[in-house]
Amino acid sequence: MGRIQLKNVTKRFGKLEVIPPMNLEIDEGEFVVFVGPSGCGKSTLLRMIAGLEDVTSGQVLINGEDATHVRPARRGLAMVFQSYALYPHMTVRNNIAFPLKMAKAGREEIEKRVTSAADILNLSSYLDRRPGQLSGGQRQRVAIGRAIVREPKAFLFDEPLSNLDAALRVNMRLEISRLHQSLGTTMIYVTHDQVEAMTMADKIVVLNAGTVEQVGSPMELYRNPVNMFVAGFIGSPKMNFLYGDFAADRSAHAIGIRPEHLTLSTQSGTWKGSIGIAEHFGADTFLHVTLKDDTQLTVRAEGENNLGHGDIIYVTPMDGRIHHFDENEMLRRG
Repeated sequence: MGRIQLKNVTKRFGKLEVIPPMNLEIDEGEFVVFVGPSGCGKSTLLRMIAGLEDVTSGQVLINGEDATHVRPARRGLAMVFQSYALYPHMTVRNNIAFPLKMAKAGREEIEKRVTSAADILNLSSYLDRRPGQLSGGQRQRVAIGRAIVREPKAFLFDEPLSNLDAALRVNMRLEISRLHQSLGTTMIYVTHDQVEAMTMADKIVVLNAGTVEQVGSPMELYRNPVNMFVAGFIGSPKMNFLYGDFAADRSAHAIGIRPEHLTLSTQSGTWKGSIGIAEHFGADTFLHVTLKDDTQLTVRAEGENNLGHGDIIYVTPMDGRIHHFDENEMLRRG
């Protein structure tokens, strides 16, 4: 089992409160992603769950039992850090086996678990190599293998892909997702990258200045963001916000429209503008359009088009796709 609950958990450094009172439930077997900008408290929150940071007040419950003051090693959790933290003089086999040896597990049990983890992570042919002989992605898999052999109640990932190049990040995203499907163990994953959050999570927790802005599935947050912060953070490219005369509903503080929910015409439409930059990605083209009053708009268009710098176009929002926000930047319902 791997059910984790936070009950009125807070964190202060001196008089500075970095995590206001927070309540959160993570169900057994869920893949939950904490996402938010740098400094929002997501890594601090993860470390509080792991026991690596003290909780100022409130409770951390693991499988219904109070673990707030339980030492990290006794919480039954396994953490994978941004740095691989491998022992360079040890083979892959010994790096993976290290936590079991520290726990004084038997030789046969160690061999069984190391072999199983290596099979799951496609590391069987690398067991006799040392970390310096591996790629970044392979080293991160070794770090994950070291967590797997502990057979934890939950895995905690603290920005594990930050040190990898773009191609390896995509591959490791898929591997971690497959690992979750294979093991079915609860996973909590911290990232500032909303693409990782959208593609990996069962449930996303959006954090801002230590506060939970919204919790939901990736598509719930994409379709129904509760406020402008979530609307602007979830989605790539991010949502466009328009103010004043652009809001058809004059009582709205602002309206939001995603780049993929705009149609283009060279003849007529709702808003007239000129293209500044066209970013061609093959299947898609992102057009950066300047409307009146220097209002900027990003439009997602088909990849194969001849539009470019200086072209005049008309942009029209799709029916039912405009989000209306009030003066408090909250989504207006109804």
